[in-house]
Amino acid sequence: MCDHMFVVTGGPGSGKTSLIDALVRRGHRSMPEAGRAIIQDQVRIGGSSLPWGDRAMFAELMLGWELRSHHEASTLEGPVLMDRGIPDVVGYLTLCGLPVPDHVETAARLYRYNSRVFIAPYWDAIFAQDAERKQDRQEAEATARVMAETYARLGYQLIELPRTSVEARADFIETQLSSR
Repeated sequence: MCDHMFVVTGGPGSGKTSLIDALVRRGHRSMPEAGRAIIQDQVRIGGSSLPWGDRAMFAELMLGWELRSHHEASTLEGPVLMDRGIPDVVGYLTLCGLPVPDHVETAARLYRYNSRVFIAPYWDAIFAQDAERKQDRQEAEATARVMAETYARLGYQLIELPRTSVEARADFIETQLSSR
């Protein structure tokens, strides 16, 4: 059982990573997001497994990353904050209009997290694009919606993060973690 692993998901630019970084500074453990690191590596090596290239291969690389993160986090003590999870790969493929291979769906059902999943809603005030985050506002909103639908379909309880400061969001999560 992996009740100690808590996923933080949502659309791009919704403050997930900043929130997790704040919680790490408070002493919590975390597993990093796959997408940004894969994009950086693929760009560095001239690879095509990118959201603006071979989306299916990008999803496979994310799946491998998320499986590794799940395995690593399962060996840790105490709460571990996951910057996205395996169901995010299902959501990504769905968002792209690509088929979800059976092995990806199986992974999302087999490798579970705590039943409570934190979802960062789209928030125009903090959304920004950068070298790895090229999605526009509409795609960011759609991503948040698809992630919520995907996690709910897989039986997770969604807890929406408040649209407030990073520190207040961190306080909110710490309160949720203490009520396990």
